[in-house]
Amino acid sequence: MNKNYAEYYYRINHLMNNLGKELPGPMSGFVQLHQSAVKEGALNTKSKELIALAIAITVRCDGCIAFHVHDALAAGATRSEIIETIGVAVLMGGGPAAVYGSEALDALDSLEEFEKQKEG
Repeated sequence: MNKNYAEYYYRINHLMNNLGKELPGPMSGFVQLHQSAVKEGALNTKSKELIALAIAITVRCDGCIAFHVHDALAAGATRSEIIETIGVAVLMGGGPAAVYGSEALDALDSLEEFEKQKEG
């Protein structure tokens, strides 16, 4: 998959916002579920985003990978933490997770580069 995950993240975000306008009930509920699930608790938001990323890799969801790499970075996750998370996902998901773990690494590289360009 030759994908720029920074662009993909913003494209999917835009499409999901459009879906929310067309389907406000379920999408509003989904947004509330997401906000509640990643809220600080016994686990901090960063840990929850890393868990969500590992699951996204094992269920092979490109959009989810883009969102959770983005959100893990926003929650303060380091490159090393995200790479270790990819390793755990590969452990649990085998070969397919290795392929999608590679996609997650590409997403990390793309989103980090995008943020550097925004700052500079």
